[in-house]
Amino acid sequence: MSEIEFGLDTFGGVTHDEAGRPTSHPQVIRDLVGDGIVADEAGLDFFAVGEHHRPDFAVSSPETVLAAIAARTEQIRLGSAVTVLSSDDPVRVFQRFATVDAISEGRAEIVAGRGSFIESFPLFGYDLADYEILFDEKLQLLVELVRSQPVTWSGSTRAALTDQRVFPTTDAPIPVWVGVGGTPESVVRAAAHGCGLFLAIIGGDPGRFAAYIDLFERAQDQIGVPRARVALHSPGLVAETDEQARELAYDGWMAFRRKLGAERGWPAPRPGEFENEITEGSLYLGSPETVAAKIARTLRTLKVDRFDFKYDQPVPHAVQRRSIELYGEKVVPLVKDMLA
Repeated sequence: MSEIEFGLDTFGGVTHDEAGRPTSHPQVIRDLVGDGIVADEAGLDFFAVGEHHRPDFAVSSPETVLAAIAARTEQIRLGSAVTVLSSDDPVRVFQRFATVDAISEGRAEIVAGRGSFIESFPLFGYDLADYEILFDEKLQLLVELVRSQPVTWSGSTRAALTDQRVFPTTDAPIPVWVGVGGTPESVVRAAAHGCGLFLAIIGGDPGRFAAYIDLFERAQDQIGVPRARVALHSPGLVAETDEQARELAYDGWMAFRRKLGAERGWPAPRPGEFENEITEGSLYLGSPETVAAKIARTLRTLKVDRFDFKYDQPVPHAVQRRSIELYGEKVVPLVKDMLA
């Protein structure tokens, strides 16, 4: 447990000011770059930026944002959360991350996934009927590009490659993770390709994911590949007190929950759902002591190598920034002490 890493994730969600006015996309991106710098100064291990193509998130090109952060940081590792590989080209993904890797002097990581939203499929001309084959084939090619070149590859989703080298080169292979929302097939896919497992635990009891970690280990053993690392990410907010954190987060959490529910046909939030997610579920919200105790409890339950705190709750950016500072300065040291 002493080797567990602690990171931050953001989807670049649009923040708002004290009057409730939304922040512009350009300002959200500038704020996000500053967040990465603060995370590095706080001694955190990892900073990840998600990819979306919808108005409530500002980042559609994580690698561009990561490159800006890379140029102004020293130690923190930088990755995506996630790169929507199904609607991208693995060659271009490799090239962009190889560039981030060069700027950061070897600190880039790729978290590839199918994404939790589908806007990128029609935007880039992909058919949702090809959802599975797109990710399977593109992940296979990306892994081959990262590990060794030249590459010979053929499939049905892009042009074949024959003895092909892709540039720029990297000094060492870039770590590749597969982002998984909770399907056994995705867990086995990550194992089959020798990738890390990046679990998105965004609601409910985190303990239920222990079965997926066990499946990941068993699949790797049966396939005969070395054990890869496991990470998890969950949302939250750290404030000075539990009461302040609840007051700051409640309205935004409820509004986003209702919006997402309307899009996906979910029922309206149940009475007490917000509180239950804090006490029993996967919302890490409260004072540094409360959040640290909950993280430590999760890390005693799940065998993971990295815990990522998704800090971009729908609150003003100043509240997010303070949450980052408290997470790095107080929460992480408290968790390490508890686990020791």
